[in-house]
Amino acid sequence: MKLIASFKAKAFRTISVPDDLSGITTRHAAGETEPEQVQLTREGVNAIWSCVEALYRTGIYPGIALTLRRKGQVVIHRAIGHSHGNGPPAKKTDPLDAEKILMTPDTPVCQYSASKAVTAMMIHWLAEHRMLSLNDPVKKFIPEFAAEQKHEITLHHLISHHGGIPVPPAGEDPEILYDHDAFVKLICRLKPTALNGGSMAYHAITGGTILGEIVRRVTGADIRELLRQTVQEPMGFRYFNYGAEDADIKKVAVNYDTGPPLMFPFSTLARRALSVSWGDVVRISNEPRFMQVILPAANLVATADEMSRFFQMLLDGGEVNGQRIFARSTIRRAVLPAANMAFDGTLVVPMRYSAGMMLGASPVGMWGPYCSSAYGHVGFINIFCWADPAREIAVSLQTTGKSLIGPHITALVRFLFTVGRHCRLVHDPDRDMGTFGAFKRPFQKMLQKIVLG
Repeated sequence: MKLIASFKAKAFRTISVPDDLSGITTRHAAGETEPEQVQLTREGVNAIWSCVEALYRTGIYPGIALTLRRKGQVVIHRAIGHSHGNGPPAKKTDPLDAEKILMTPDTPVCQYSASKAVTAMMIHWLAEHRMLSLNDPVKKFIPEFAAEQKHEITLHHLISHHGGIPVPPAGEDPEILYDHDAFVKLICRLKPTALNGGSMAYHAITGGTILGEIVRRVTGADIRELLRQTVQEPMGFRYFNYGAEDADIKKVAVNYDTGPPLMFPFSTLARRALSVSWGDVVRISNEPRFMQVILPAANLVATADEMSRFFQMLLDGGEVNGQRIFARSTIRRAVLPAANMAFDGTLVVPMRYSAGMMLGASPVGMWGPYCSSAYGHVGFINIFCWADPAREIAVSLQTTGKSLIGPHITALVRFLFTVGRHCRLVHDPDRDMGTFGAFKRPFQKMLQKIVLG
């Protein structure tokens, strides 16, 4: 049996998982609210956490942290596994003498593309303060962006993944990520894949870079400073900014390339979306210099609690402890659908975006069953941060294993459905569904039976 387990760990690049998980499970010192106080049950909390344990048992995630708020109260605030030192042996990411450090709810984690939701809110903040409009053409702030017929591309096109510049040129040296000015010039020279927002294709890194440059030209300061002044300090966040201070870099959780090696066509799709191989993204994100630069689309560092608190603030209409962060109208604009569900030319799946967020759908969507009012963002496919006004929840699932395919997919779906099942609807998210709304309960029961058993 040990030989079989060893073979699976090497072939599928998984970690060693103990039978008893209690020794590698941590809870936040502040504790958790009794579920009955927020219309949850102890059974529901246990079911959700059991899904997290099942995720860990797939061997794909060396570390997982979850913070779940319901009606503004923390009901799950836990972590399992390690932030450092327990990667899959096949990859040898960790030195042989690496110290195993437990993952906690306070461990800082690179958010990858979940950074985009925060970057988008910085653009919306500037719009709220009338320093720009989402209808402005990008060329208004970056004149050189107008090259190659991009003169009519607006900020709204760009922030909703309709900008026509989803990826850098094939084969571009990833070293350009560390030279912001050179990267901006490169993007400005790109020829759009479609004119005037004519097609939807996920902008993995290009859109965030241009948005960051717009912030710099509008405010005279970089987006890191804007985020510090508008959100990080007012909300009392320890991290929650692009990259990390030199003294904090070693505290940031290590990312691991886990799961079965990518083969065609998955390897081709991943490289097209990311411009480099899947494994290279993981490797680059672990380099100290990746934490020293500003990558608005990719390197926000935050804890599970900080991401959950950020989305809770959006649920609360932009206010924290009597302090206004965003206007209610700003949040409404940020989560308004930019287009109907459509096929994404980069991700090759149907997607529904707002101006900066990934939106849910019914009868099933990105954030589980009947989540048409939900909004948030994923990070490198394996980090999930979202708010669901209909359920009054703000969720942050942080993971350190990065796998596109593998046994974790079913476990992730179960997690999303279990959250949706036990965090029952407080408001009806499907009032706009017309006649179809009458059939949602039978569909929901069918979906739950298929996924949850």
